[in-house]
Formats: sequence, C-alpha cells, structure tokens
Amino acid sequence: MEINTYFYLTVMALVTYAVRVLPLVLIKHEIKNRTFRSFLYYVPYVTLAVMTFPAIVDATQSPIAGIAALIIGVLLAWLGAKLFTVAACCCVAVLIVEFILV
Repeated sequence: MEINTYFYLTVMALVTYAVRVLPLVLIKHEIKNRTFRSFLYYVPYVTLAVMTFPAIVDATQSPIAGIAALIIGVLLAWLGAKLFTVAACCCVAVLIVEFILV
C-alpha cells in the first residue's frame, strides 16, 4: 500500500512539473496571435470563477441563501462597491435568508 502512495505522489509531482516547464521549453518567442493571447489573459479569471461559484452555493445551509448572496455580491461589485462592503452584505444576506427559511 505504501508503494502505491509514493508512486502516486511521484506521478503527481512529474505532471505538475511538466505543466510548468513545458511552456517555457517549447515557446521560445513572444506569442503574437491576438486570439490566443486573449485566451491566456482570461484563463486565471475563469479558473477562479469555476472554483469559487460552486463553493458559494454549497457553503451555506441552504443553496437559496448562497444564491441570494451571490446575486447581491455580483450586483454590489458591478455597482463599484468595495470588497469589504460586498463581503459584509453577502454575509448579512445569508444570515437573513437562512433566518427566514429556518
């Protein structure tokens, strides 16, 4: 059983290393394709969104409270509110919705 664990850790380390090193080795000049550059620009934002949005809904007792907090957070951020204000309003929204539902 211990051999499998070390094997899995080794494979994981090699794959992680390869993902980081291969672009440095294979791409030797600046990328000039506008479409590909645009794609690479938005990859971190998409990755963050994919990890964050499901956690927002699942972090509360009721998915309805999470969805309400998500909607309020998006609206406040869209209107230009500060991060602390958005976070505080989302927490209050979850508190109110869960108090009403329970």
